[in-house]
Amino acid sequence: MVKTTMIARVSDALPLAEPMDDDQMEKELREYKSQAKLIFRKLNMNSAPRCSIESGTYVFHYIIDHGIVYLCICERNYPRKLAFSYLEDLSKEFFISYGSEFDRPGLRPYAFVKFDTFMKKTKKMYQDTRTQSNLTKLHEDLQDVTKIMTKNMEDLLYRGETLDNLQDKSQLLLRDSARYRKTARDVNLQALYRKYGPPVIILLVILFVIYLRFWWW
Repeated sequence: MVKTTMIARVSDALPLAEPMDDDQMEKELREYKSQAKLIFRKLNMNSAPRCSIESGTYVFHYIIDHGIVYLCICERNYPRKLAFSYLEDLSKEFFISYGSEFDRPGLRPYAFVKFDTFMKKTKKMYQDTRTQSNLTKLHEDLQDVTKIMTKNMEDLLYRGETLDNLQDKSQLLLRDSARYRKTARDVNLQALYRKYGPPVIILLVILFVIYLRFWWW
């Protein structure tokens, strides 16, 4: 099963989009999301364009496309081919929707929070590996996942670093994650206000006029 997805800019690891998980899922994946952010900071344009990274009970799969890294956290028994097919779908849609907007100066974290809708819808399609569409993908030879590099999280992140440094980084990332999630919620609320605020105000004015018309005149 695909547990969650994260999208970031390769050049500076700026988070661009991430689905809002429920509280239980957020608690379960907190450590792994911190590890994912460390992966983002390790990547650059010379990194392997596709890779799987094993960590505990989960596996991180990522692809890099047009300067953006798309990463999903999956259970170990989830088929790699489906994981990378899922990431391919996200990368195509993101590029069609936003093009090179991600590279503009002064971009805020989670600037593309609206992409959350597409991520959730696509993730749902890939959850059940037994559906006909997913079985078809598993038998297609569009990409040979056996050639995709597999790494171990400990080798990737911890080699040459002290435990104290890693603990400091983890604490920093947890604080950043909380701050970025608050920013994402604020952006969501602002989008809702802009979309539904004017119609609600107009409706209230109409109701007020009707009230005055029938009760006072």
